[in-house]
Amino acid sequence: MIAENTQTQMRKGILEYCILSIISRGEIYASDIIGELKKAQLLVVEGTLYPLLTRLKNNGLLSYTWKESSSGPPRKYYQITDEGRAVLSRLDVTWKELVFAVETSLLGRND
Repeated sequence: MIAENTQTQMRKGILEYCILSIISRGEIYASDIIGELKKAQLLVVEGTLYPLLTRLKNNGLLSYTWKESSSGPPRKYYQITDEGRAVLSRLDVTWKELVFAVETSLLGRND
């Protein structure tokens, strides 16, 4: 039980970073973001993704545009803002620092 809780918290902690990274590649639809996260084995459901996208948008890190769809109603496509790119750049540095810290702490460990 403790391990599962820690795993969940670790995944939640990097989810926004991964979402910003995915969106930084170019304009993207929410279903495609979910597909990218699943491919990375960060399984996410729409009920988790949409509140995160809303929070990132409200914080000025994302914007969106509506586009007509040939297979239904218009779709919301997300883009990263300049402020979002600046935050992503800072998170890149933090990620590298965390990877170094974890890898360093694992050195010499007997499994």
